[in-house]
Amino acid sequence: MNKKTQMVHGGHTTDTYTGAVTTPIYQTSTYLQDDVGDLRQGYEYSRTANPTRVAIESVIADLEHGKHGFAFGSGMAAVSAVMMLLDKGDHIILNSDVYGGTYRALTKVFTRYGIEVDFVDTSYIENVEQFIKPQTRMLYIETPSNPLLRVTDIKKTAEIAKQHQLISVVDNTFMTPYYQNPLDFGIDIVLHSATKYIGGHSDVVAGLVVTANDELGERIGFISNSTGGVLGPQDSYLLVRGVKTLGLRMEQINRNVTSIIEMLQQHPAVQQVFHPSIKTHLNHDVHLAQASGHTGVVAFEVKDTELAKRVIRETQYFTLAESLGAVESLISVPALMTHASIPLDIRAKEGITDGLIRLSIGIEDTEDLVNDLIQALDTIK
Repeated sequence: MNKKTQMVHGGHTTDTYTGAVTTPIYQTSTYLQDDVGDLRQGYEYSRTANPTRVAIESVIADLEHGKHGFAFGSGMAAVSAVMMLLDKGDHIILNSDVYGGTYRALTKVFTRYGIEVDFVDTSYIENVEQFIKPQTRMLYIETPSNPLLRVTDIKKTAEIAKQHQLISVVDNTFMTPYYQNPLDFGIDIVLHSATKYIGGHSDVVAGLVVTANDELGERIGFISNSTGGVLGPQDSYLLVRGVKTLGLRMEQINRNVTSIIEMLQQHPAVQQVFHPSIKTHLNHDVHLAQASGHTGVVAFEVKDTELAKRVIRETQYFTLAESLGAVESLISVPALMTHASIPLDIRAKEGITDGLIRLSIGIEDTEDLVNDLIQALDTIK
């Protein structure tokens, strides 16, 4: 079955009473039992399971080629649930330019409970080996990363993890299961901030986790039920609805990205453009080998913060906002917004400059977006 067909029909729960063609929203906290311990379809309490949540958990597991899917109340709730697989004294390795929220959770929360953390430039995957310790338990990457779109070799990541008996995790938010499936390369766990492309309409906050490993699935399910950071039925429905158009949206976004990058590379006010589709981008060939398309996130540099702010003020179709992956195009300055929680010296080391602008390309008309950026950039050239 083609992925676009799977996205439309996957996870659908037919309402046998009414014949409703969309997945029902089961707005309930608890369920009638026919007798003591005699559950209808296995449902007893919505923290443990809800039919609407099960619908999105099923479809994301199928799309990621996994067996066990879990839906959480935010992307960071999903990240936190995965981190709860670690015990006191365990060590985790992450890519050095990881999302600011993940960085904050690891350095400000999980270190308080005895988790040791190292951030490594995983675009050179051989760097990882020298940081592995006897207590290392997890290898966690984003590819492409946020916001510089650095690419990590997924297959080699999985191989290193297996060699050292580590749990391997890929944040697949930027690529979506439409374009990249890390489990196919041997990764243990894939997660998403479903707030982004999977929801796709800036109207839901959610996180998803998928694994093909039965033991990990059982452990994550226990964590989900025990800590309770689950996704509600209304938000679950919004993800079920959003995923139906994911393929169409990603294809239009990719068309827009191609034209916008061509323009940015030629504009005199732009110093550098970051995107894995660019042939000179580090690990461009690796990206092409592990993905069938590209993310809609593009980053580029102008001279300084004031010029970046001026560009942002002059755009008409790019909304100044955090987040990404929606139908509308967004624009931001990572150093002052999404990555502000990362110390200045670390941001500078990672190349996240104050003049770096991040675009999340939407599905608007290509020419409108290109012309909008041209007129905004022309004010600073």
